[in-house]
Amino acid sequence: MMTLNIQALTTQFPLLKQLIQLKEVTWFNPNITSVKEALPYVGLNKNDIEDATERLNRFAPYLAKAFPETAVTGGIIESDVIDIPNMKSSLEQQYGTRISGRLMLKKDSHLPISGSIKARGGIYEVLSHAEKLAINAGLLTITDDYGKLNSDEFKAFFSRYKIAVGSTGNLGMSIGIMSAKLGFSVSVHMSADARQWKKNKLSEHGVDVIEYEQDYSVAVETGRQEAENDQTCFFIDDENSQTLFLGYAVAGERLKQQFNKLTISVDKNHPLFVYLPCGVGGGPGGVAFGLKMAFGNHVHCIFAEPTHSPCMLLGVHTGLHDQISVQDIGIDNITAADGLAVGRASGFVGRAMERLLDGYYTITDTSMYQHLSNMHKLEGIKLEPSALAGITGPINVSENQEYKTRMKFSETTMANATHLVWATGGGMVPEKEMQSYLQKAAPMSS
Repeated sequence: MMTLNIQALTTQFPLLKQLIQLKEVTWFNPNITSVKEALPYVGLNKNDIEDATERLNRFAPYLAKAFPETAVTGGIIESDVIDIPNMKSSLEQQYGTRISGRLMLKKDSHLPISGSIKARGGIYEVLSHAEKLAINAGLLTITDDYGKLNSDEFKAFFSRYKIAVGSTGNLGMSIGIMSAKLGFSVSVHMSADARQWKKNKLSEHGVDVIEYEQDYSVAVETGRQEAENDQTCFFIDDENSQTLFLGYAVAGERLKQQFNKLTISVDKNHPLFVYLPCGVGGGPGGVAFGLKMAFGNHVHCIFAEPTHSPCMLLGVHTGLHDQISVQDIGIDNITAADGLAVGRASGFVGRAMERLLDGYYTITDTSMYQHLSNMHKLEGIKLEPSALAGITGPINVSENQEYKTRMKFSETTMANATHLVWATGGGMVPEKEMQSYLQKAAPMSS
């Protein structure tokens, strides 16, 4: 790693001083460009997303059999999009700011199988790997009914192979549960901030959970080394995997279909703002890419991070990407938002997406807990802390006149806007754990 002169960096990038002080900051990207101009930097295109969609369609009969909770959607893993008008009123009252347009919630928090956004990318990458192995072994062709994978024969075949991943929690859940169901031997390397109930759930599914005292980066590196030493072991790399990225990207076209059914327009006069909680960046990066492919320049994606783990904002703002970590500037990377507790952002996602993201902001743990309580009280929706990171995005957009002027968003345009908060996890949080969240939130929201 390069040697960093932090004093020179803070002089060059004054925003870093506020990050170091753990203040809530918002930075709108002056270098955003059109999808057409930015696409070469991503290295992927619409065809890649269509290929991922087709693969998920092939696996749908298997998923419907293996996970009966997906039978109602024919084995397609998808979440609802709903209005949250009470939260909108609450936010406007709390911050003294009017949110023009419609406020909605994308409930990836309640996706089947693993109850988080990671059910998209994590499960997709496991399925891609399984398909490749089975086809290469002559056991499967892409014209087969993939329902046949739900059999003792295929479980015995996959049991000869291993899968490993490093995770703060939710990615490990999706990969562990899916891999074990197919028959793989799977190990999940979990960082110190991962919730105990997630570790317990994985163990119940027969997953080998390896715990670390250190943070996410150590868990990932150790998992990677394990795979390198074993020819039968496949390591799923949240930092650099294009396959994971494409699993998330499928969400864009699906959201477009949902909006069509709800008769929600997205165009120059009806902008869509999407607020995505960000950890290492794979999930929100993939979703944002899919949204850009589906809606073009009329969707505006904004990443949200905890004040104690602003790795993507730090990497993109300085242009150093994965060459700098929050620990390098004296931030501890300790947050209640376990899924976002990442000190060093994905260099692949940062470099691929930096021209396509409108902005970044940070939010305190206190705010996340406060909004968690309000979401439960006002909308009857239970989320984990990290899923609330996106909730203050509409306020940050509404309050930033420089950004709206630069992007030519008039008052009329903003009145036609849709604000979509992407809820990333919480659907499988045990009741006891949820009550603990709500108790922590109580004194903060009183």
